[in-house]
Amino acid sequence: MNDVLNISAYLFVPLTDREQLRPRLFEAAQARGLQGTVLLAEEGINLFLAGAAEGVRGFVAELRSDPRFAALEPKESWSAHQPFRRLLVKLKREIIRMNHPAIRPAAGRAPAVDAATLKRWLDQGHDDAGKSVVMLDTRNAFEVDYGTFDNAIDWRIGKFTEFPQAVREHRAELEGKTVVSFCTGGIRCEKAAIYMHDLGLTNVLQLEGGILKYFEEVGGAHYQGDCFVFDGREALAPDLSARSAHASARATEDPDLLLKQG
Repeated sequence: MNDVLNISAYLFVPLTDREQLRPRLFEAAQARGLQGTVLLAEEGINLFLAGAAEGVRGFVAELRSDPRFAALEPKESWSAHQPFRRLLVKLKREIIRMNHPAIRPAAGRAPAVDAATLKRWLDQGHDDAGKSVVMLDTRNAFEVDYGTFDNAIDWRIGKFTEFPQAVREHRAELEGKTVVSFCTGGIRCEKAAIYMHDLGLTNVLQLEGGILKYFEEVGGAHYQGDCFVFDGREALAPDLSARSAHASARATEDPDLLLKQG
């Protein structure tokens, strides 16, 4: 039975008390029997946790009682087994590493498109203004190989810190079209969209909630394959079921790889 609730969530919000938050969040998650990773940076929080539904949702409710985290919207999926081996709460310079400190999502988000609207655009072949829609995958190349949107742009980056250079080299591909940046859970495509807007590419939207929210709300329309996730399930199908029958050592043994997800 799939009785383990998995959540992923992030929120860009200034955190000046990370050192005090770290033990509090660890104790709260541990008391509820949760495993996974919580990343805290000055720019916000990024978390991947799993456990019994009551414990997971109780932790989220406690987290949201802090006004700074009230807007946190976890993406949920289920599994038969605990996909994480331990609980970690870590301090990081960025909750998703881009190496561009001028990018401050908490100061203002890039425009977004929700899953239902994007599916409608892809169904009809253009956005509501009649412009061509281009899907831009901001994930690492090995993740893209598990699955991606039909005809998505893939610059074969090895890590997210390579994305800014890739944009500068391929900017011409994006001109004159409505560009929708996407990733696993929304965090990378949000930073990517902000960066591209700062470069003057004002035709860029981020996919709200990433691939996982798209799967949750509209299924696998216009998407081929699975979505790699950085935990023991390895990849999720469009119905959010786990594809892997074994734990992924790459994901579970190195929690720092979580910095590449979102």
